[in-house]
Amino acid sequence: MLYVQQSLGPKEEILMGARFHWMYTLQAIGWIMFGLALGIAVGYVAIWWVVSQEMRALYPPDMEKQMYDMAWNQIVAKKGGYLKILWALHPLIRFSILGMFLLGLYFFAHMMIVKATTEIAVTSERLVYKKGLIARNVGELNIDRIEGVSVRQGVLGRIFGYGNVVIRGMGVGEVVLPPIETPIEFRRAIMESQAMQQKAQAQMGNTRPLG
Repeated sequence: MLYVQQSLGPKEEILMGARFHWMYTLQAIGWIMFGLALGIAVGYVAIWWVVSQEMRALYPPDMEKQMYDMAWNQIVAKKGGYLKILWALHPLIRFSILGMFLLGLYFFAHMMIVKATTEIAVTSERLVYKKGLIARNVGELNIDRIEGVSVRQGVLGRIFGYGNVVIRGMGVGEVVLPPIETPIEFRRAIMESQAMQQKAQAQMGNTRPLG
């Protein structure tokens, strides 16, 4: 909460800071696994095609399974193993396999950078939503301009305790926060901040001099 702490006013205090749920990290890791699995699948199909082509050229199609497996292993051994077959594939196929893994790695890195550089907090005066490291994008909304707060949780969100907080404010429309831990408590913190604002305004009105 470095930015939030630096931007606090003289009497302003942080009521609650939001954190990304571990499910967000799991989704980021899932991108790496997806890219790796897709690359392995493409490599497997390509190797299968190369060996099958030679099998069809050298052996009859109606071989028994035991003989078929022996012939398959002989061809693979003759070519130096699966890794050598993979390395001998067309460069476009090899680059495609590498590209799929790198694409998964890119989405993983992007999500983790977003997680590391995002700050979400509710203070006694504002809601702060800061994104970005170098190109910083900061959204701030005064508590008294928030018209409504709701929570969106799917089945997994209800089970594991995460969800999106949706904030409707005057002049900004609808702001949907990323999936965070304990979204209901974060909503409660916003309501508490609003109550504090209303109480402070009421006290100021009562102490205002007459005349």
